[in-house]
Amino acid sequence: MTGDRAIGAATASVVLAVTAFAAVVSYSHIYDLGYVHGQSGTAARLLPLSVDGLIVAASLVMLQEARRGRRAPALARLMLGLGVAATVSANVAYGAAFGVTGAVISAWPAVAFIGSAELLMISIRRTQPAPGQAPVPVPVSAEIPGPDSLQVQAATVFAAELAAGRTPSIRAIRSHLHVGQPRAQQVRAYLAALQQQ
Repeated sequence: MTGDRAIGAATASVVLAVTAFAAVVSYSHIYDLGYVHGQSGTAARLLPLSVDGLIVAASLVMLQEARRGRRAPALARLMLGLGVAATVSANVAYGAAFGVTGAVISAWPAVAFIGSAELLMISIRRTQPAPGQAPVPVPVSAEIPGPDSLQVQAATVFAAELAAGRTPSIRAIRSHLHVGQPRAQQVRAYLAALQQQ
């Protein structure tokens, strides 16, 4: 195992452990708070999952969109914000009976859960595609190798820009073709090479 892989594995393990510990404590706080305020049985047991689960669900949607090179939907951002507000508020309310210190201590698991979950998402978002999925770089040279289907599609989509002597931006390529940054760079290199012919 290389140093980078060892660090990556250790980081993932620690982040997952902290997320799990914080989630358990936050779960118990929200469960107790819900139980005291009229929730019982299944409702009390599922309430914490609906709060912290919303954070995970919204984060995963945002992660998926980021890996596809698209902006996160407004609804995902809204739900993430509501989930964060709800879990922090519930944990603060749980400890409020013990004063400011109790509220801060009770809020910490929610903060740790949110922070660890987002750190994990950032780590996943920044990982490179698996070697089998990595696209083959397109060399920019006087002689262009046979294009792949995405490059052919890009040449069609951006025909007007290419005809006007402009190479589309990486952002435009990502947006129109729904690809990530590395693939968009390769497509742009191909289109730039086409213009030099």
